[in-house]
Amino acid sequence: MTALIGAQKHLDESAVAPEPRPNEAQEVELSIVLPCLNEAETLETCIRKARRSLDELGVAGEVIIADNGSTDGSQAIAEGAGARVVAIPRRGYGAALRGGIEAARGRHVLMADADDSYALDSLGPFVEALRSGSELVMGNRFEGGIAPGAMPFLHRYLGNPVLSRAGRLFFRVPIGDFHCGMRAFHRDTIRSLGMQTEGMEFASEMVVRSALAGVKITEVPTTLRPDGRSRAPHLRTWTDGWRHLRFLLAFSPRWLLLYPALAMLAVGVLGLGGLAVIGTVRVGDVSFGLHTMLACATLVILGLQVGGVALVSRAYAAKLELLPRSPRLEKWVDRVTLERGLIIGAVSVLLGIGAFIAALVTWGSAGFGQLDPVSTMRLPILGMVLIVGGTQLAVAAFAISLTGIARSQDD
Repeated sequence: MTALIGAQKHLDESAVAPEPRPNEAQEVELSIVLPCLNEAETLETCIRKARRSLDELGVAGEVIIADNGSTDGSQAIAEGAGARVVAIPRRGYGAALRGGIEAARGRHVLMADADDSYALDSLGPFVEALRSGSELVMGNRFEGGIAPGAMPFLHRYLGNPVLSRAGRLFFRVPIGDFHCGMRAFHRDTIRSLGMQTEGMEFASEMVVRSALAGVKITEVPTTLRPDGRSRAPHLRTWTDGWRHLRFLLAFSPRWLLLYPALAMLAVGVLGLGGLAVIGTVRVGDVSFGLHTMLACATLVILGLQVGGVALVSRAYAAKLELLPRSPRLEKWVDRVTLERGLIIGAVSVLLGIGAFIAALVTWGSAGFGQLDPVSTMRLPILGMVLIVGGTQLAVAAFAISLTGIARSQDD
């Protein structure tokens, strides 16, 4: 009886014990993640190429299909080809990849598209770079070769070059192909970056956050071939291009706000000061007078406002760890304490009030009668700029002090 009970217990335990998953017995070096939304035409080919390349390289790996709700039988095709399917209910290129990365078992992850356009049969350069210590390995299609018809004209000669150049300029990362969809990386490193986006801009976010975090990034040549789909691609040229550019600007307050603000301030202050002192300036047949002074006053006010927003947004981004802290910014902001900002702002407002009083005295000396706007509006314009600008400086100093980046005098 005891033997029977023991045998029955063994049967019961074996019935509920989970079956071992593929590759669990050995450490997985590389997980290949392919986002999928109705890719039945090309999915099996991609999986077959990836698995063959892993075998040829002697790499312990797996292929994960991050399915985004396919309705064409892609899931069954993937499982039949030996891949592991992970259902990602939240739609979007970035959402699918993030889900696939979370499900990956490998120390490293390689991502690519499931449309048979990327060289999944040639993973060697990526694996070699990872083994050499790189944490993010970007493919470069322009160096590896783009087959005729593989990339639309606008993407090849306008979209990718412009956005890649913007990325290099904004974030000082030497990447020639910012938006190559085939890249490999250390899984834990990328997961630690706190990726947020769910659309096509996920590709930009990965590079930007990696660059800001000091991740070691390298680039290897890879080829791009025409995809095997008979339908239109998911990528939308103008909409997704704008989303990429918007993301790049959002993560670079300097280029989005600070540098334009400094340019407006430089032109506005020079023009406003010169015209206030000299009066009307003539260059050939063109006269720069009161109307130009108003335009320069507008530039000064806009420059102060946009510059203040740039500093406040950058300070809050660092505080919330959306962007890394900047020692140079903190050193500069430390000099502009709340008290100094309030003093400078108060002095500016008082000078502005003085300009209005001087204008009033001038008007009184003329008997408070009809005045010539061209000769009498310079002081009120200058006073308006000083009052509004001083107020903006004080408000910006107060807002920056709330972030805690600027150390108080009590520290």
